[in-house]
Amino acid sequence: MKERVIFHIDINHCYAQIEEMKYPQLREVPMAVGGHEEKRHGIILAKNDLAKKAGVLTGESLREAKEACPDLLIIPPQYEDYTYYTGLVKDIYREYSSQVESFGLDEAWVDFTGSRHLFGDPLQTAEEIRNRVYREIGLTVSVGVSWNKIFAKFGSDLKDPSGIAVITKDNYRDKVWPAPVRDLLYVGPATERKLKSRGIYTIGDLAGYPVQHLKKAMGVAGEVISVFANGGDCSEVTENGYASPIKSVGNSMTMVHDVDNAEDLRPVYYVLCEAIASRLKDAGMEGDVISVSVRSSGLEWFMKQRKLPRRTNVSEEILHAVMELLETSYSFDTPLRAVGASVSGLRPAGSFRQLSLLEDEEKHEKARRIDYAMDQIRGQYGFYAVRRACTVIDRPLTEFNPKDDHTIHPIGYFQGRKMSDGTL
Repeated sequence: MKERVIFHIDINHCYAQIEEMKYPQLREVPMAVGGHEEKRHGIILAKNDLAKKAGVLTGESLREAKEACPDLLIIPPQYEDYTYYTGLVKDIYREYSSQVESFGLDEAWVDFTGSRHLFGDPLQTAEEIRNRVYREIGLTVSVGVSWNKIFAKFGSDLKDPSGIAVITKDNYRDKVWPAPVRDLLYVGPATERKLKSRGIYTIGDLAGYPVQHLKKAMGVAGEVISVFANGGDCSEVTENGYASPIKSVGNSMTMVHDVDNAEDLRPVYYVLCEAIASRLKDAGMEGDVISVSVRSSGLEWFMKQRKLPRRTNVSEEILHAVMELLETSYSFDTPLRAVGASVSGLRPAGSFRQLSLLEDEEKHEKARRIDYAMDQIRGQYGFYAVRRACTVIDRPLTEFNPKDDHTIHPIGYFQGRKMSDGTL
């Protein structure tokens, strides 16, 4: 069987690079693409080289970025532009393979295995793609080349000076295993802490750790990342045009000021849950697993979920479950800075709804009609044409539109998979 050849291609600091391409003068100042500076919404999504040298980190809050670089210029994201230019880049990839799988806007895997007889040497082709993207679009990309998706992604993250890094079955122990375990795809901060508590600091440590112990401690996630560390990923690169099924719908935001009680948080979650419910209806879906995530002022994350007796896409019912989770699970000893919610366990919404003697069907129907009316009004007159009364008490806190302004992020491998600690 012919060994696979997988490219992972990453547009370098994508959003920031597109802004620099549009406005070349931005290359002369430390600049980052992020949320609303005055309202403290969002995080650093991308930064240019000058901001990176000043210590600005992708994913940190705007306040933290400003502390590292007081002169940092923060540009609000322009997703229509990013979608347009990254689409042009991926059109180039598609000239070389029928299997191009997006991972967010700025990254993609390309299965080059079946294209070798057409284009020849994979490394020369990778260099040709890099040159074409720069010549035709004006953007630079890094390419990782390997026999599986995980190590190809690791290669593109190396940012080799040549722009191309090759991970083979002969060199992966030398190139991949010495790296910190956090450099392995899908090992986030929480997983990294769990691994370090077991003396696992590098990807090599993870590869050599007994998989049965990882599975017992972390469930399916432990088993999967062990396979990844050992180069055993065999997942396919999807065909062009493939759209993965929606597994969850959610929204999150960073608040303009910290909140230390559930009652003040309710209006914020009203806005979030309305957006989630509206997006579910647009997709023709409903779900029965409600998840809530919050980040404290100390930047610690807390997550909890519960399953409903019946699926829903009604904002009032989603909000009720979210607030119940918060009120029974979070003490508010530490004020909250960022909040989020999501609905998973999705199925197509049907016309048939099983009635229940334990629930108020009239209340459900009234809430559903209110959602429908609000969506209709907002669709015709704009998002702020109609609002719940509670959301105007603290306008700065609730003046955001999560449905239209939500960020486009890659879909995680573990999305919809239940971890051993109950989180997703």
